[in-house]
Amino acid sequence: MTLKICTWNINSVRLREPSVLRFLREAAPDVLCLQEIKTPLEHFPREGLRALGYEHVVARGQKSYNGVAIISRVEIEDAGQRDFCAKGDARHVAARLASGTVIHNLYIPAGGDIPDPVANPKFRHKLDFLEELRAWFGAERPHASILVGDLNIAPRPDDVWNHKQLLRIVSHTPVETEAMEAMRAAGGWVDITRAHIPDGRLYSWWSYRSPDWNAADKGRRLDHVWATPDLAMRSGGSGIARHVRGWEQPSDHVPVFAEFEI
Repeated sequence: MTLKICTWNINSVRLREPSVLRFLREAAPDVLCLQEIKTPLEHFPREGLRALGYEHVVARGQKSYNGVAIISRVEIEDAGQRDFCAKGDARHVAARLASGTVIHNLYIPAGGDIPDPVANPKFRHKLDFLEELRAWFGAERPHASILVGDLNIAPRPDDVWNHKQLLRIVSHTPVETEAMEAMRAAGGWVDITRAHIPDGRLYSWWSYRSPDWNAADKGRRLDHVWATPDLAMRSGGSGIARHVRGWEQPSDHVPVFAEFEI
């Protein structure tokens, strides 16, 4: 069975429900993982999803903030969540496929604007979050798992529009990229997007502040698809749906996807 999995920071699922439904119709992923749904689950829009055959939803919601959801047209079951940094934030949810494969959907904190953990509590929170992930993956060493989400870090020089200029900008600072690599290595995760597209600039996020995001193209690759080695060897079809950034009332992120033989 070939499974197409997408991740997308939607920046309010209720506001952008038409875009979600359009993407499901046009791209037809089997599983769509959303971050920043920004709604309690009693207000999560399900009717349109069901009409398109996406009957299964595993999610954690919050009012106006955070929130993660796994939407699927194949059967999934709730595989729990973790409360990182004991804040009670809805930043992680997991679902299990019938095959036993576990999908983790993560929304790592952005970290604010100042890359100083002493002066900026939001940046301290981000680093603590990454350290908890590293410790978890190191202790459990996952297998048969896929990890997707807005990880809010662009790790490689070609994952940002200007490596030197962004070295002091949150999301590309050395302390973040090193923490992300330590977390990835602890779990033995494979960066699927870069495994299939090893060369060239890749972005999944463009700021709302740019008057012409496409022409300026000052992007960053903040959204990721990872897998454990056993699944990475059965993966393919990776890509980034850049054109979605040009849709009406867009999120500042676009979908990132990959296919897996499961």
